[in-house]
Amino acid sequence: MSTPLADLLIRRIRQDGPISLADYMTECLLHPEHGYYATRDPFGAAGDFITAPEISQMFGELIGLALAQSWMDQGCPDRFVLAELGPGRGTLMADILRATKAVPGFHAACCVHLVEASATLRVIQRDSLSGYDVSWHSDLGALPDAPLWLVANEFFDALPIRQFERSENGWRERLVHVGADGRLGFGLTAETRFEMLEHRMDDTKPGDIVETCASAASISDSVSQKIARYGGAALFVDYGDWRSLGDTFQAVKAQAFHDPFESPGQADLTAHVDFETIATACACAHSRVTPQGVFLERLGITQRAQALARGLSGEALDAHIAAHRRLTHPEEMGNLFKIMALYPEGQTPLPGLNG
Repeated sequence: MSTPLADLLIRRIRQDGPISLADYMTECLLHPEHGYYATRDPFGAAGDFITAPEISQMFGELIGLALAQSWMDQGCPDRFVLAELGPGRGTLMADILRATKAVPGFHAACCVHLVEASATLRVIQRDSLSGYDVSWHSDLGALPDAPLWLVANEFFDALPIRQFERSENGWRERLVHVGADGRLGFGLTAETRFEMLEHRMDDTKPGDIVETCASAASISDSVSQKIARYGGAALFVDYGDWRSLGDTFQAVKAQAFHDPFESPGQADLTAHVDFETIATACACAHSRVTPQGVFLERLGITQRAQALARGLSGEALDAHIAAHRRLTHPEEMGNLFKIMALYPEGQTPLPGLNG
């Protein structure tokens, strides 16, 4: 179906030529007037997708306590930044703050900062965190220079990617063009060589697709530089794996998969995260990539679930059991979602993770 953004993109491509998939994703998600995140709240049961913090409070509680333990392991700095990238409805940060309220000195030392580009979501976050002093920023570079404990849940998957299809002796980039039918879709460039993909010639064959994300590398570099200089840790939670291989670009609308070119600006666009990119760009130590289910079990989610279950019955208990399963079971989010942490050289990884 045609949308105002689709019409704008078609006119642009017909005038200036095909655009990269990264440009297409950026326009669809962040266009100031027609972009997906600029115009709606996509989270929760009534939205297009449900993230782990919306499934159960246990997710944020355990992450909060892991961050607090890391803070204590690094000597309890008396002033630090507690930050989140892409904080959604503010649910995760609210759970982190509630869980850490009893940690001596933690709240007195922390300054809460949220990196959020959407004015719509900032309004919701203010309501979720109304009892706290919070600062908002449009980009990561605005965070203060201080020890930094940061979390990003389902943030990297929405960063713009480029796609390349392996040819016999090089690569052809997949660009977004206007087809003969007047609709948006993929086209291919002529074969060429890309220095950034030379190392992938050995583990791919003609027809394979590789995705790259320059933004992920840039963000990893920025966050890790602060951690290396001032101390702290970063926890990244997302679906993906160590190295990109295959077409993972997808759209979600009304909690179902959707044609990514069907209604630009009205569906969420994501791709699986290449954690190797994050690790390679990192200027400090990083943990191993760990499945979400393993991470949460190491932090004690089953014991926490059992404690919460004692006060529940009927439908509430059934929903609680289903939430625990959804977060941890290998056939649900347990294996698809991965965890990686950044931390200073010489320090220990966050609880639940191995170096």
